[in-house]
Formats: sequence, structure tokens, C-alpha cells
Amino acid sequence: MSQGTDELRSKAEKDKVEFFFAMFVDMHGKPCAKLVPAEALDVLMSGGAGFAGFAAGAIGQSPADPDLVAVPDPASYTLAPWQPGLAVVQCDVHVEGAPWPYSPRLILKQVLEVAKSRGFVYQVGCEAEYFLLRRTPEGRLVIADEVDSLELPCYDAKALTRMYNHVTTVSKYMNQFGWANYANDHEDANGQFEQNFRHADALTTADRVVFFRYMVHTLAQQAGMTATFMPKPFTHLTGNGLHMHSSLWDEATGAELFVDSADPRGLGLSETAYHFIGGLLDHASSLAAITCPSVNSYKRMGVGAPLSGATWAPAYVTYGGNNRTQMLRVSGGGSVENRACDGAANPYLAMAAQLAAGLDGIDRRADPGEPNRDNLYELPSEEIARRGIRSLPPTLLHAIEALTGNDILRQALGKTADGDYIDYYASVKRREFLAWHAVVSEAEVDRYLTLF
Repeated sequence: MSQGTDELRSKAEKDKVEFFFAMFVDMHGKPCAKLVPAEALDVLMSGGAGFAGFAAGAIGQSPADPDLVAVPDPASYTLAPWQPGLAVVQCDVHVEGAPWPYSPRLILKQVLEVAKSRGFVYQVGCEAEYFLLRRTPEGRLVIADEVDSLELPCYDAKALTRMYNHVTTVSKYMNQFGWANYANDHEDANGQFEQNFRHADALTTADRVVFFRYMVHTLAQQAGMTATFMPKPFTHLTGNGLHMHSSLWDEATGAELFVDSADPRGLGLSETAYHFIGGLLDHASSLAAITCPSVNSYKRMGVGAPLSGATWAPAYVTYGGNNRTQMLRVSGGGSVENRACDGAANPYLAMAAQLAAGLDGIDRRADPGEPNRDNLYELPSEEIARRGIRSLPPTLLHAIEALTGNDILRQALGKTADGDYIDYYASVKRREFLAWHAVVSEAEVDRYLTLF
């Protein structure tokens, strides 16, 4: 029996665990799991949990392929405190004894190994926004808190109080896990919330984002609500972001590598950080296909203000200081926040792609230029064009076309037996776009039915 199994068993016995969820996510970030009795822990740890991969989702299998085997990572052990006796372990997917190259968690681990070989540790903090909704007797989705109707509801103390039980329960659980929840707030849209936890190494943070979403969904459902991380569930309200704060640290010394108090550009960043930023900017259009991976994602981005205030989503490929109209925001020395990442993002793939883009910027010593200090929501389009500021892709299809032509991300996300992972990803997302595009919407009928 391995040391990891011994440690897992010891924790499980201490916590009186009766069942494990052996969990992994597909390409879309959908959590899949098998429920394994604690008595079968040895079987789980030695042989993994088997799945019919084609049924699990977009993870590179057909009905003719052999089983996926989910191999638990003991370090990801997390109790599900709302269900006494249940613990969750995140898994790496294998097929016939070999790592499965379509596994998002393994793709991230591969890119992290590249960074580690260069002495880098990639740390990420995430801000996951979500709505709390309910269904009417007619089946319509509405804001769960029917009194939450202010024109500018952000930070509203009364609305936060009305959802106190849900928000504080999530907060207590995060602190019980050791995630260091440090803030919880009502966000910019009616019914929208954000709950923050401390940054960690990328793999740990990605595991936590997956568990956080699962936890929020479960607790909301138990309270008769529906939680959604969908990028833009309402036309008239601000959408859901998954803002990612990236930093590199020295593996040998633990030193922060993005910090420089003498930064002449005034953001407190090192040259390494600026090269990393340059990589994110250079690869921005391709990155969007992974950080904004749904057709709905591109309805979140833009410069126009929704009824609930500002869009808070970027439209242009820029960076700046503590300025939320930029794609990349530097609120203080030490990290860079990518605001072009939304609630649909698979955290493993998003972090892998961002790290690969940033490392490429470091390799090329990419210069991002001077930080943008304007309010880009108000800068005239003529001035945007004069400065040569690029727009983010207008649709998922545009972003996918950029991604398939990106050799750096193609190499970073790896190969499968049938070709590059990027081509598999692109084929799934093209089908998603075309299926959506083929549906005649009510808005089209309203506009065109008797126009001609």
C-alpha cells in the first residue's frame, strides 16, 4: 500500500468517511463521479474507478473505446460537510494503464511540469461569480431573492443579508477546508454573488474551483434554488466572470518573481512579469477560445453598460493598473488578473493555456508596451483604431479559428493518438457553435417575420 493511500485512509477514518466521490471533469468542466464505499478504498487506490468514457462527456472517446479509469489524487481529498460521511477526491484519467491525453487535469499537470523544469511554480487565485435563481411555477428562471431589484445592487448589504444563510455556509465550509475565504459580496447584478479564497499552486486552485462550483450548486439546490456560473444568463444584467490572478514563484527559494518595487512603469512588477503579460496579450485571441469557451461567453463581453451598472468584462486586448476596463488588470505588484475568463471556463485548461502563453512571452522577452490608463468603455472607437488596440474575438467561432493557428498553445496542450488536442477541442467547439447558430431565435422572428 502506498504512502498516499495510508494518509488518505488515516484522514478518512478520522473524519468518519463512509463514501468517496471519485471525480474528474470533461472538456467542458462538467464533474463526473462514481460513489465508492470506504470499504473499497484499496480497490479505488490500486485500480481506480472505471467509466464508459463516451457517456461521460467530451473526453475523446467513442462507444468502441476501453474504459476510462479515474485514478485519485490523495492530495485533493476534501470533505463534503453538507453530507456527513462523504469525501471527494479529484482524479487523473488513464486508459489501459496510460495517462489519457484528453484529461484536462493531466494537460495542466504537463504544462506545470514544463514550468517546474525552468524553476517556476505557477500560483493562481480565482474569483468565481455566480447567480442564485429559482424557477417559477411556469418554469421561468428568475432571481431567487424577489426583493433583489435595485438598479445598482452591487455590495448591497440588505441583499447580502437576505442570502446570509447560503453565503455564510459556503464561507464556513471554505475555511473548514483551509482555503482561507477572505471576502464574500453581492456582485454587480441582481442575484449575483462572489466568494473569494486565497491563491495556491495552479493544480490545487483548479481542483478547488471544480469543488467550489459543485458545492455551490448542491447547497443552492438543497435550499430550493438554482445556482449558475453561466457567463451571461440575462441579457440586461452583468455576466459571470472567473477572473484568474497569475503569478510565478521561484521553486528553489519560494521568492515571488513578479514583484519589483522599483518598477519604472509604476505597477510594482518585474521584467519577468511584463514578459508574461506580453505573452498573454500576444496570444489573447487564441486564449479566449479556452477562457471564454461557450457561445454565450461572447454575449458577456463588450463596452456597453447593462442595466445593473457596468459590464465589467473586457472588449479589448490591453493591460493596465487598477483599472477594471482592461483585459489584464494589475491591482498591486505580484500578480496579473485576466478578466477575459468567464464562468464557463474549464479551470484546468484555462490555467494550462495561460501559463503556456505567459512562458512564451518570457522566452521571447515580449514587451507589452506602456500600461493603458484610459477608461476603455468611454474611449471613442476612432481613438481605439488610431492606437491599434485589438478587440477580443466577437464569437466563439472567431476565437477557435485563432486557436487552431496558434503553434505555442498547440504544442502546450499536447498530442493524442488521433492528432493534436487543440484540433479535438476545436472540433467539439465548432459543433457547439454551429448547433447554436442553426437555431432560429425569437429575436430573429420578431425582427424579420414581416420586415421584407
